[in-house]
Amino acid sequence: MTAPTLICSKNQENGLNIKKMKNSDSIGFKLLDQFRDGRNDKIWWRVFALLMIATVATRFYKLDQPDHVCWDEAHFGKYANFYINRTFFFDVHPPLGKMLIGLFGYLDGYNGSFHFDKPGDKFEEHQYMGMRIGCAVMGALLVPLSFLTVWEMTFSLPAATFGGLLILLDHGMLTLNRFILLDPPMLFFISAAIYSMVKFHNQRHRPFSLPWWSWLSSIGVMLSCSVAVKFVGIFVVIFVGCRTIADLWEILGDLSRPVSYTVKHFMARAICLIAMPTLLYMGIFYIHLAVLSNSGPGDGFYSSAFQVGLKGNYLHDGSTPRQVAYGALLTLKNAVTSGAYLHSHDHLYPEEIGGSQQQITTYAHKDDNNNWHVKRHNKLAPSWNSTRPIDFVRNGDLLRLEHFATGRNLHAHRSLAPITIKQFQVTGYGLDGVGDNNDIWRLEIEDGEEGQILETMLHRFRLIHYNLGCALTCTKKKLPAWGFEQDEVTCNPNRRDPNAIWNIEENIYPRLPNVSFRAYEKNFFQRFIESHVVLINGNSALKPKEGEATSKPWMWPINLRGQFFSGGQLQVYLLGNPIIWWGNLVFMVFYLILWVSVGVRTKRRITVTQREIMLQERALSACGWLWLGWLLHYLPFWGMSRVLYFHHYFPALLFSSMMSGILLDYVIESIPLSLPKNSFNASYAAILSATLLILFYSFYLFSPLVYGLVRYADTNSTMHHLHWLSTWEF
Repeated sequence: MTAPTLICSKNQENGLNIKKMKNSDSIGFKLLDQFRDGRNDKIWWRVFALLMIATVATRFYKLDQPDHVCWDEAHFGKYANFYINRTFFFDVHPPLGKMLIGLFGYLDGYNGSFHFDKPGDKFEEHQYMGMRIGCAVMGALLVPLSFLTVWEMTFSLPAATFGGLLILLDHGMLTLNRFILLDPPMLFFISAAIYSMVKFHNQRHRPFSLPWWSWLSSIGVMLSCSVAVKFVGIFVVIFVGCRTIADLWEILGDLSRPVSYTVKHFMARAICLIAMPTLLYMGIFYIHLAVLSNSGPGDGFYSSAFQVGLKGNYLHDGSTPRQVAYGALLTLKNAVTSGAYLHSHDHLYPEEIGGSQQQITTYAHKDDNNNWHVKRHNKLAPSWNSTRPIDFVRNGDLLRLEHFATGRNLHAHRSLAPITIKQFQVTGYGLDGVGDNNDIWRLEIEDGEEGQILETMLHRFRLIHYNLGCALTCTKKKLPAWGFEQDEVTCNPNRRDPNAIWNIEENIYPRLPNVSFRAYEKNFFQRFIESHVVLINGNSALKPKEGEATSKPWMWPINLRGQFFSGGQLQVYLLGNPIIWWGNLVFMVFYLILWVSVGVRTKRRITVTQREIMLQERALSACGWLWLGWLLHYLPFWGMSRVLYFHHYFPALLFSSMMSGILLDYVIESIPLSLPKNSFNASYAAILSATLLILFYSFYLFSPLVYGLVRYADTNSTMHHLHWLSTWEF
């Protein structure tokens, strides 16, 4: 009887194991159903918590490496120094991002003493981690913001999870948000603006409630901050504007409400999305100009009157003769906004350009080579010790300008200018002030009377060449390396060119009494406007430097080429996760196909299940706006003439990745619907698991590009075999 008893007990045990397996399967499928449903708070918070733990782990792991300056940290770390030391500087971007970086460093105890001279410089004992941590925190918040944005658009937990994961597991997004750069704050404010917009839209059934006003105001704040970091923030302003117009159009179409109700909505949006952001933006600039109160390397990019407000600048506490006399030592500044100083140096044009005479340029920085002696066309300049009556420079005079350092006269002749070949070349010619008739210029004060005495700073004037009749002009075009990338100066036959206007900034002549420059100081609004003209001009004038790695917009979505952040033995290479980036392209095409197919089905009245209709409507509604956001943040770069880099694509990547998360959920939900009902959960689990496995494994494969790839030449190494494209340079 023993054996049957044993057999019976074994059968019972097997039956219990099978029952346990079925129970565990049912528990697993139950959790999966709760995950798909998304209405279980515990599941929602567990998924969100896991996402946040992974975000912290990936964003802050080895954040102190490399322990040297990487790529554009050389610029933005230096700008943080300027804020901490309150030193005025020029940059082509608005100030908020740089102010935040300076604040991060200041709160960490950094004193602004590290020079940030060039990539590769060791930080040594300097406190740089505060700035990296601050940027990393702002970059890390992109993951929860993307998760929450997709959740608010779809109320699908799987879609929100995928939306967060595609940001979390992208190597490019991770790399860009670990260094002292403007991109982390910019991407944060753009993401926060999108999330606020979606949250506000979901408050549409509770108009003018406290949450409604709060989220509307939040949109305005985030839009203002986005533009105040980089001007590309204007694209998200346009995106929110499109959403706002759509909302107002829908409200106007509600015939149960009077038109005054639409006007009320419009006024609320005008206050929170136009007036308040404008005031905040101006407030940021007010703080920027108030903090940077000391003279610095950026002074020369601004007008003389602007520089009067900078402590330590020659013009702030200095004084100068009001009137200009022959024999004075002058600096001439191009009077257009962001104009530079008339400059020369002891270097010649190349032999093939204008007979190897001395170069004349404009230079934005103060320099002894900006100094010129003014003298009559037919007389030597009087000595400062002369007792003869003072001879003033007057409107209509013929004069010569002699370069103080080299003794060459400002000269023009019929040779073509080096870059602007429709204009004449300007050179330095002669010896110790002795030249020829091509050194003679006629002074024309703008709106001046004949014989009127030229005055420092107040008068704007042209210098017209006596023989050629052309005007001394700065073309704002950069000379090649032989001209030290300074701006070209020409003699322009078009005498009305606005770039042909100049003013006197420094005027040294001991025989005349000095007056204070403070009388010419600009107020805040004048400085605010000038700052923007300088920023816009500087941004549009950015050109690639010789040997600099740049890229074209068509390269970005296909992840054709990355960008080195750190070279040497420990390499960091900015490259997107190819699975995510190429998957984004596939899903963007898939969205168009889905949109067309749903339109055809609707037109042909082809019946589908209620579940399929719900999935399609959810995907199409959310992805349509994200598609528009991607277009607005990507297409404008095709028309830009300024230098472009790979990292300019990342705001557009936010939209395409969130869209891919939604469509990925749609595909994973839709495929099992075509299978037998009893296999739905199993097939869903299998597809979901395979998708997650591919995403996590691709992140693992390319993660050395983020955390530091040790350089070695081994064709059998794992990283060598990851050269999926020959254009990848790691």
